[in-house]
Amino acid sequence: MPLTVKQVEKLIREAAPGAKADENGLYLKITPERNASWQFRYQINGKRRGMGLGACSQVTLKEAREKRDELRLKVKQGIDPLEEKAENSLAELAQVLTFKDLALEYIESHRSGWRNVKHGQQWLNTLTTYAFPTIGDKQIANINTADVLAILSPIWQEIPETASRVRNRIELVIDAGRAKGLSTAPNPAAWRGHLDKLLAKRSKLSKGHHAAMDYKELPAFFGHLNADRDSLSSIALQLTILTATRTSEVLKATWEEFELEKDLWTIPAKRMKAADPHRIPLSGAVVRLLDRLPTRAGYLFPGARVGRPLSNMAMAMVLRKMGHPDLTVHGFRSTFRDWAAEETHYPNIVAEQALAHTVGNAVEAAYRRGDLLEKRRAMMSDWATYCTGEQQ
Repeated sequence: MPLTVKQVEKLIREAAPGAKADENGLYLKITPERNASWQFRYQINGKRRGMGLGACSQVTLKEAREKRDELRLKVKQGIDPLEEKAENSLAELAQVLTFKDLALEYIESHRSGWRNVKHGQQWLNTLTTYAFPTIGDKQIANINTADVLAILSPIWQEIPETASRVRNRIELVIDAGRAKGLSTAPNPAAWRGHLDKLLAKRSKLSKGHHAAMDYKELPAFFGHLNADRDSLSSIALQLTILTATRTSEVLKATWEEFELEKDLWTIPAKRMKAADPHRIPLSGAVVRLLDRLPTRAGYLFPGARVGRPLSNMAMAMVLRKMGHPDLTVHGFRSTFRDWAAEETHYPNIVAEQALAHTVGNAVEAAYRRGDLLEKRRAMMSDWATYCTGEQQ
C-alpha cells in the first residue's frame, strides 16, 4: 500500500531507523541520526541501485513521487539516472574549473611527494609567469595548440630549459584534468607526435647558453639604445642590462617593490627562479631611468591590455629593430658576468649574488653571511658607469 501524508509525518516523528516503502521503488529512509529522506531504488543492467531524492524537510511526498516517475521513465529507456547525474555534474564542473584551478590543485596534491620543498613554489612561479596570463582563466577543454605556442614560442630559444619545464608542467596539469573527465580532446601541450612537429628539438637549441654581446661592444650599443628615450621597451631593456636581471623580473616589476629613498629594489620570492627574495642596489643610472617612466603605480612597464605588463617579446623586438636578431635579452647577464670577471677585481661570489645564482659550493655557502648588498652596490655602480660612460 502506498504511504499517506499522515503516515509519513508519523514515521518522521517516531524517527525509527530503517526504510519504509511507498510504491514503484520510492522509499522513506530514516538514518540512526534521525535524518529522514527519500530514496529511489531501481535495477538496471542486472545491478540494484539507490538514488537520493532529497530530505523530507525539503521534498514533499508528492514531489518525491513526481521525481520517482521521471526516473522510472529513464530506467525504462535504458538510462541509468545515477550515471547521468554524474556525467551532468562533471560537465558542470568542466565549465567552472579553470587551468589555474587545476594547476593549484595539482601542486597541492603532489607537494608531499616532491623531495625538494621549493619544487612546488618553482612550479607556481613558472606557471604564474608564463602560463596563467594566457590560459589561466580557460577551461582545459578550450585550450588549444595555438594557446600553448603563444606561451612557448617567445621563450623556446631564449630560455630553453625553462620553456621545456613550462611545456611539461602544462601537459601534466591538462592530463590530470583529462583523467578527471574534464576533457576528451588530445593534450595540446603533448610533445611527441604533436609539438615536436612545430618547435625545434631541445638538442638543436642552445642548451641553456644564450647568444650574448661581447662586453667590449656594450657601451656603444647602450648609447644607441638610450637614444630612444620615450620607448618603454627600450627603457625596460636598459633596466634589464643595468641590473643584470631576467626578462620576467623586469617586465613584471611593480612600483611597490621599489624603495627609492634607499636606492633599492626587492623582487619577492614568488617571482624569483630560486624562490628566494632578491635585493638589487640601484645605481644612479637606474634611478634616472625610473624617473623617465610615465607612471608611479602598478607595473613599471604596463602593456596595451589593462592590468598586464609589456609582452615578454617586447625587448627581443628592440634587439631585432637595432639589427641584433641573433642576440637574446638573457644573454646580457652573460655579458655582465664576463665584464665582472675580465675587467674587475670583485670576487666571483659577488657577481654570482648579483645574478641571483644559487651558491653551489657548500663551504662557500656556509661561510657567506647576508646577500653582500653593499659590495654589490659598488659593483653595480661600476657596471652602470661602464655601460653609460657616466660616473654614478
